Amino acid sequence: MSLFDTIQKKSASAENDTNNYQPALQAQDDVPRLITDADGIIVFANDAFKNLSGCPQDIENTDIKDLMAFANPAHNLHDGEHKVMLTGSQKELSLQFSWIDTKDGEKFLVASAEEVTAREKLLDYVADKIKHKYNKFSDHTPFIDLSFDACSITNNDGSFITINTNFTDLFGYKIENLADKTLIDMIHPSDKGEFLGIFQSLRQSEEEEQSISLETCCIDSEGKSIWVEWNHKSVMGRIYSTCRNITPLKTYKESLERQQKKLLEAEAIGHIGQWHWPVGSDKIEFSEQLFKIFGVTKDNFEPTLDSVTGMIHRQDSDRMMQVFQRAIIEQNDYEMDFRLHRPDGEIKFIRCEGRCETDLDDDVIALYGIMQDVTEATKREIDLREAKESAERAYAAKSQFLANMSHELRTPLNAIIGFSEMIERQLLGPIGTEKYLEYIGGIRQSGEHLLDLISDILDMSKIEAGKYELHLEKFNIAKVIRMAIHMMEGRALDAEIKINIDISNEELNIVADRRAVMQMILNLLSNAVKFSKHGKTINVQMKEREEHLSIRVEDEGIGIPANKLASITLPFEQAESDYTREYEGSGLGLAITKDLTEIHGGSLHIESTIDVGTTVTIRLPYEAKQTQPIPCSPLF
Repeated sequence: MSLFDTIQKKSASAENDTNNYQPALQAQDDVPRLITDADGIIVFANDAFKNLSGCPQDIENTDIKDLMAFANPAHNLHDGEHKVMLTGSQKELSLQFSWIDTKDGEKFLVASAEEVTAREKLLDYVADKIKHKYNKFSDHTPFIDLSFDACSITNNDGSFITINTNFTDLFGYKIENLADKTLIDMIHPSDKGEFLGIFQSLRQSEEEEQSISLETCCIDSEGKSIWVEWNHKSVMGRIYSTCRNITPLKTYKESLERQQKKLLEAEAIGHIGQWHWPVGSDKIEFSEQLFKIFGVTKDNFEPTLDSVTGMIHRQDSDRMMQVFQRAIIEQNDYEMDFRLHRPDGEIKFIRCEGRCETDLDDDVIALYGIMQDVTEATKREIDLREAKESAERAYAAKSQFLANMSHELRTPLNAIIGFSEMIERQLLGPIGTEKYLEYIGGIRQSGEHLLDLISDILDMSKIEAGKYELHLEKFNIAKVIRMAIHMMEGRALDAEIKINIDISNEELNIVADRRAVMQMILNLLSNAVKFSKHGKTINVQMKEREEHLSIRVEDEGIGIPANKLASITLPFEQAESDYTREYEGSGLGLAITKDLTEIHGGSLHIESTIDVGTTVTIRLPYEAKQTQPIPCSPLF
């Protein structure tokens, strides 16, 4: 804070007393007088003294020793009369010097051309003249208070002469707290060096007036950092400064830069670039990533309609212009894919998506959007599609072949089985050696086993090819279940396995494919007998439910591992446990049963525990309608 502000602060308590002595003081203004501070710096001189001394009008802030020569050093002056030589007018005169202690403890020296015996009047005189000096400077204060910026006037060393209220509000100081501070103290240590350099250049400038603008980090009264934009101007040894808080703007700018950096990184990761085309203009604005996608640089490529379309496949470029024209007319969002021929010879697949930019009249003024390099995804999609189509063709050919070969495969097997059975029974006469009968029995059994496997494969192929048709009819389900059990009794007796039957309604009729239902039950019973140990029991239940019929086959066999339950109904899938390696079979029994059940509109459910047993439940509608199951293709 300047000397004037300090004295104004210190003498504020005496301000109200001036009204009592002001007329008397005015009567004494024709007496030459000056006032200095304790260091001999002149703080006030009236016009009479200035005229007497022959010095310039503005002698405040100068040392009294530069104005006059003393018989004794200035710091040894004491109250009383002293002879001095005025350096300006070379006049010798006697001055009355009086030291005045203000109420706030400040010391001032009053020099007067006549003796003043009333010290109270001198005290009042000092208070009045110092106040007068402040009021003289404060002619600028209302003006700078009109500014929305924080304003300050400082000496060359940065000490404050005056400030406005916006300045104290910005830095959070009270005016009395700035008495011992300078403008340099407001600057953050990280920027103080640069700021001092600016002040140095302002002080040493040979120009009469010089202006400098800069941004610095400052610290407020609480030690918090704030960003300030400064404008400094040096005029006649003083520095006039305006500043404003740009911390929110700086924070927003930094946040925007971080977001922009993240956006650029995201675009690079996603191979996405931005573009903008003002309608009617030849130039197109490209983002940094878009130059990389096109395989060009800003230095060697200018994005224009001709240069961009020249790199696009001819068919795609014509289609792009049509899409753009339609977007302008219809004012709709748009998207398309095109092939890009890069300068390095590489072909890229690009996806373009965009929108329309409109003005206040709702007219389209520009098109903008993104372009993404989808080359890798497109190539993978093409490869997958080709692989899928190839596999589907192969799978369809296999299924079609097996479906068409049904008759050719079954006919010779039936002949082998039939003729071997005739020989085995010796229908046309006895055979000489009984050993032949044993061989013929083996031929028949092998043929029957092979026929079962081929029948399963052919049935599965028909189902997958969508050629399995249900022959729906109304029949007694209980009779079909008992017939299936009767057909399996021989194998069950050989394994010493007992089959229990629990049918809730012997008279229940359903609409379904009798042969398919029989095959489903036989498949479940066959598995139950095959995987049950000697002496165990198989339970077969038929229960009526509200919306469906439930047929349940429960065994006490080896069980199915939990990790195989989800795949056991897939074609050719077997549990492949140590127990099942000894059992023959195509692995199609459950798969065929599941598909036949679903064709009827029903479902199959399996529960199993290792070494405890397996329970398979078929749920059939009371009146079936043929549907096709989801194909069990190797691709899915």
